[in-house]
Amino acid sequence: MLPPVAPRSFSPTQAQQYALPVLFVLFGLIIGSWAGRIPALAERVHVSHSALSMVLLCRGLGAVISYPISLFLMGRFGIRRSILFAGMALVAVLVSIGMAPTAPRLMLSVLMLGIAASIFDVAINSAATKWEKQRGKSEMSLLHGIWCAGGLAGATLGSLMASMKIVPAIHFLILAGPLVLMLWSAYRMIDADDGVEQVEKNSFTLPRDALLLLGVLGFLGAMCEGSVIDWSGVFLKEHFRASDGLAPLALSSFSVMMLISRLVGDTLKGRFGAQRLVASGAALAAAGLCFAALAPSAYFALSGFAIAGLGLALLFPFVFSAAGAQGPVALATVASMAYGGSLIGPLVIGAVAHFVGMQAAIAYLGGLAVAIALVASRTRLLK
Repeated sequence: MLPPVAPRSFSPTQAQQYALPVLFVLFGLIIGSWAGRIPALAERVHVSHSALSMVLLCRGLGAVISYPISLFLMGRFGIRRSILFAGMALVAVLVSIGMAPTAPRLMLSVLMLGIAASIFDVAINSAATKWEKQRGKSEMSLLHGIWCAGGLAGATLGSLMASMKIVPAIHFLILAGPLVLMLWSAYRMIDADDGVEQVEKNSFTLPRDALLLLGVLGFLGAMCEGSVIDWSGVFLKEHFRASDGLAPLALSSFSVMMLISRLVGDTLKGRFGAQRLVASGAALAAAGLCFAALAPSAYFALSGFAIAGLGLALLFPFVFSAAGAQGPVALATVASMAYGGSLIGPLVIGAVAHFVGMQAAIAYLGGLAVAIALVASRTRLLK
């Protein structure tokens, strides 16, 4: 049940206790709903692998160009209003994606999705790192786990809608009302004064080499995780001839294991350290992705994607936490490099799928996971 709209007189602890989880689950619902219907959207506008890669490329492009917009909004309006503006745009864009009648219109809508989602992502993670500082303990993994729960719910709902032959346009329209209600409730509760987070130019506090390593991790992680989100359902549908109801379950299995891992990630961080968890998890993800690529059936491939989700789960919570602790500009910089991975990922995977096949494309993601493990083992800022 959604928390009631709270008066602004709530204490900071009470406000953040409810606001941040609502915002993260809202974000997951939107992204999971979009990703879960990619096969149906591609079929609706009759796009090939190469054309679909260009559609998905638009989301990465939107994410990259969102960097100055994100800094402007947080510098001009603060975190709280930035969350509201970006969240409202996200809901509107989701509906427009479902209604897109042609590939060019779909590309434009997906471009706007990339811009709005990235601004929203930076804003809620900035609020979360501020909350971690106030609490004096790691909670980013739990919040990202809640994001996974939202993504899982969105993808599972997409599977249900597809099995009921409900087109994406109607699906997304049904979601719009509850999503707006969730956003407004969290906006009223969140503890962030509208002018608190002022972003100053050239205010980097991380050394360039340390910032670069965090950014490289984000870049590779976004390529790998984003490609699984965007292409896993397509892989099942094409390689195994999976139904519209079964194909989105690749994302569901990936998200379930991410959720489980992130629910215990903060505890594991205190015991083993973020660096060891990210590096070993990436190695595990590599094994899972290679297993999915070589699986004899769609159901075995689902288990491979589940293993990959378990291994990649803690990368972004700990990378964003390390960067966000240095300030919103450092977080936006690392996030921007990660969005570059979102830009390159669909293009590369689409090209590999087009020339070699979807099976090789999924195996290629396993190679990216190996690279993540190597970089993470040398990133000392992952405390």
